[in-house]
Amino acid sequence: MLVASYVFYGYWDWKFLGLLFAATLVDYYVSTRMADTQSKSRRRRLIVLSVVANLTFLGFFKYYGFFVRELGELLTSLGFQPHFPVLKIILPVGISFYTFQSDELHDRCVSRAHQAGEDFFNFALFVSYFPQLVAGPIERPARPASHRSKASGSTGTVTSRKASIMCWWLFKKVVLADNVALIANHVFDSSRTGLPAVEVVVGVLAFSLQIYGDFSGYSSIAQGVSRWMGIGLSYNFRMPYFSRSPSEFWQRWHISLSSWLRDYLYISLGGNRRGNMRTYVNLMLTMLLGGLWHGASWTFVFWGAWHGLLLVGYRMAGVETIGDAQGRIACGLCLPGRLMFALVCIGWIFFRADSLAQALDMIASLAGSYRPTEYSAYAAGLLLFFAAPLLVFEWLVYRAGDMLLFLRQSRFVQYLGYAYLLVMLMVFPPLTQQIFIYFQF
Repeated sequence: MLVASYVFYGYWDWKFLGLLFAATLVDYYVSTRMADTQSKSRRRRLIVLSVVANLTFLGFFKYYGFFVRELGELLTSLGFQPHFPVLKIILPVGISFYTFQSDELHDRCVSRAHQAGEDFFNFALFVSYFPQLVAGPIERPARPASHRSKASGSTGTVTSRKASIMCWWLFKKVVLADNVALIANHVFDSSRTGLPAVEVVVGVLAFSLQIYGDFSGYSSIAQGVSRWMGIGLSYNFRMPYFSRSPSEFWQRWHISLSSWLRDYLYISLGGNRRGNMRTYVNLMLTMLLGGLWHGASWTFVFWGAWHGLLLVGYRMAGVETIGDAQGRIACGLCLPGRLMFALVCIGWIFFRADSLAQALDMIASLAGSYRPTEYSAYAAGLLLFFAAPLLVFEWLVYRAGDMLLFLRQSRFVQYLGYAYLLVMLMVFPPLTQQIFIYFQF
């Protein structure tokens, strides 16, 4: 499996295998030394060594161009004439994900719940495991340590579970995400300005479905492939668009990243233990860094700031957690849920826009005319056609609180569902192939 993981990553560009191996060696050295020492000061120094090494790799490849460009513009505005070296740096696929996953091992070493350095090959496999290497989910050390665990249930049930995960992934990615991407790409074309409000709304809805189908689809295929090999990966999405508050949204969207940010940034900064004002600052810093993690652009910084403001605003209003779990399930489509979805969609404008100026222009367009145009009517019809069945199904799963609801139906219902998925896959392939959105991170 380790060889397969390295072949998989090297197939994209073999030259970056050295970077992956170097990051693994550094963290393996740190883990073994931490497991062998009782000195708190030495363990802190080892953690600093690993964090500095990982952030150096990540910072150079992902953020060098951004910070050099911004620093150059700042110095120019002050009257200087900087001449920084221009480097054409290729971003290694998945560097943000395997860097964070490698850092997870430090927590295991500090707690000493496991002896992290006892097997280099298991350590290297944890970092480079190919189904989730390039786009997650970001696993915790305790989970991949049980790589060879058996899936529970009868052979037929396990096989059905694998098949359902794979079929839903194909539908989300190929039928939903890749088809609605054409609408999102058209609306977010940077050459188009002064759009009618109704077209901006349709374009943002298209992108919200595209990124959800694309990213949750990838997470599902990682789960499905892993289950064929007897390995269980965690769920990364749990119907996030039915959330009723920002905190609930981040408990349902990109769960592995949001839990990493909570445990290693928010709590490390002090969490909510030092008063309300410090809590608000910690929330903003966590989300700003989460936005910057997605990419070296001001649009991602503003996207993170927007979600930080939502978390702070809901907390200040005392509605961070709305009702109990049963109340959320019963009212996922009520006003708080739809308001939260609208606020998330505003954030997607920053996430998808090519520039901050374009994002602000599109948000300003929302105050314009909502009179339907020929294109908006056509695009809305396509969105409804492709997305409605999936949203209805996910609403039923959300209400039941059961991710395996489909497999608990009769054989007839399951076969009917598979038939629908296969027909859609055969009849509505995308006109143009779309790459996975999160490969760029």
